[in-house]
Amino acid sequence: MRAKEIEFRLRLLIITAIVMVGFWAPWAGPWNSPGRISTLWWLTHGLGSMGGVAAAAPLVNVLGALLALAGAALRVWGTAFLGYLTVHNSQMQAGNVMADGPYRYMRNPLYLGAWFAMAATALVMPPTGALFAMVLLTVFYLRLTLGEEAFLLATLGQPYSDYLAAVPRFIPRLRSSLPPAGNKPDWRTAIFIEVYPIGVFFTFAVLAWRYDNQLMLEGIFWSFIASLLARGIKKALFPTLAFAVFFAIATEWYRMAWPKAALIGLGIALIVRAIFLGARKTKQSQSA
Repeated sequence: MRAKEIEFRLRLLIITAIVMVGFWAPWAGPWNSPGRISTLWWLTHGLGSMGGVAAAAPLVNVLGALLALAGAALRVWGTAFLGYLTVHNSQMQAGNVMADGPYRYMRNPLYLGAWFAMAATALVMPPTGALFAMVLLTVFYLRLTLGEEAFLLATLGQPYSDYLAAVPRFIPRLRSSLPPAGNKPDWRTAIFIEVYPIGVFFTFAVLAWRYDNQLMLEGIFWSFIASLLARGIKKALFPTLAFAVFFAIATEWYRMAWPKAALIGLGIALIVRAIFLGARKTKQSQSA
């Protein structure tokens, strides 16, 4: 049941693939088919059959906003204390046992926050696509959790074993007996990096009241793109900026289709990265 090392390394790609299939949901009919509805619409009209659509629509929007708010709060809170380099590392990391922030009350606030954000995102998918995505994501997040816990237990030993006994996995305790470890949160970086769940919350808190599913799709899509750019800026500033500038110019000024612009922009980013890596190696060899 535990995730393998390659699953952890490719977790963003796997999650993105699951979400894309959930949105696509080819079994639900063509993309522009009149019978293709969102889960928001399905829930609204399902509840509306009991109390009226006009009364049900705001309740469903509030449900989505609350799910997104929980996801954004947990992701930002957890990332602020754990740190960017640990949260978005391609390898499992094992430092000291984290006993600050949300980690005093639950062991996996980041995965729980991601689950809430994805549950909100799934409301914009077709109902069967949402069911598909959430079942697979729930299983995958659980596999990641079990894999990380096994790794940390093997690496940290008794201190982490004590932590496992004191702190629940997902359902938080209201009070914690653990003494704070003294780690300070980096809120600015956390907000910058966790732009996706924040964007999903904005989509439901602001755009959902337009009752335009296409507009909500665009809000979620651009939140995802912004999150990729934020991560890229933290890892490779100039290649990411080169991609962003080319993509903006190609799509806005030259009206290039965004998949083509993204592919060319990726090639430009790789070239810029290679140039900077080559310059860095040359400088290191000269200094040696």
